[in-house]
Amino acid sequence: MSYYEALDLTAEPFSTSPDPRFFYPSSSHDSALKRLEIAIRLRRGLNLILGDVGTGKTTLSRALLQMFKDEDDYIFHMILDPSYKTEFQLLSSLGKMFGVTPVFRSTLDYKDALEKYLFQKGVDENKTIVLLIDEGQKLTPTHLEILRTLLNYETNEYKLLQLVILAQIELLPKIRKIRNFMDRVNLKYIINPLDEKETKAMIDFRLKQAGYDTSQPLFTGGAIKLIYEHAQGYPRQISMLCHDLLEALIMQGKRIVDESLVEEVLAQEVR
Repeated sequence: MSYYEALDLTAEPFSTSPDPRFFYPSSSHDSALKRLEIAIRLRRGLNLILGDVGTGKTTLSRALLQMFKDEDDYIFHMILDPSYKTEFQLLSSLGKMFGVTPVFRSTLDYKDALEKYLFQKGVDENKTIVLLIDEGQKLTPTHLEILRTLLNYETNEYKLLQLVILAQIELLPKIRKIRNFMDRVNLKYIINPLDEKETKAMIDFRLKQAGYDTSQPLFTGGAIKLIYEHAQGYPRQISMLCHDLLEALIMQGKRIVDESLVEEVLAQEVR
């Protein structure tokens, strides 16, 4: 029996998988999501979402996909890991993703084919093409130059490609070195870690989403404080620690996560 079944939960509340059902809309995350939605609907072009490891960028991207899932006029594509070794690898990957196969498979032919595809979809069919790139800090200057070229394709009113890059802060120096790239950024938003109040709200939200009766607190105020101090407001760290705490709760036959249990679990992690 898994611990969430023992607690009468219907799902795992503290998985680190990017399930949009468990996306907690903190003030920072909610603002980023709403701004992205507006930018995509207005077809503004390039959007950067930046944040440290574990701040919830990938889950944010899944929540964004969920927002548009029933709208056929929006076509989303996602690159989870842009670790392409060459310009051709990136272009051919985009071609495969978009269903574009040029007769002659050179970099120039792929660029021409991608341009025709974007004009056909964006102008002739009035579709909005959105490309999400996660782990954007892995993009090389060559990759960024290709993306800059794709962002040049536009009508008088809007960009034909809506590009969302989710990355760690280290991407910024790379972008600043690419001529005419920063001035194409429509939205640059930095996701910050949660504060202590939001940490508690995130834990309660995830438990509720997993079916827990939150009228019966599962974590004491002291436990929440220790969790926040350890995780420093990073959602991934909060989830990992809470997962371990619920396991320990069940194994020890306890009913509530208190300070002593948090201290015990943290001490075991140090070992």
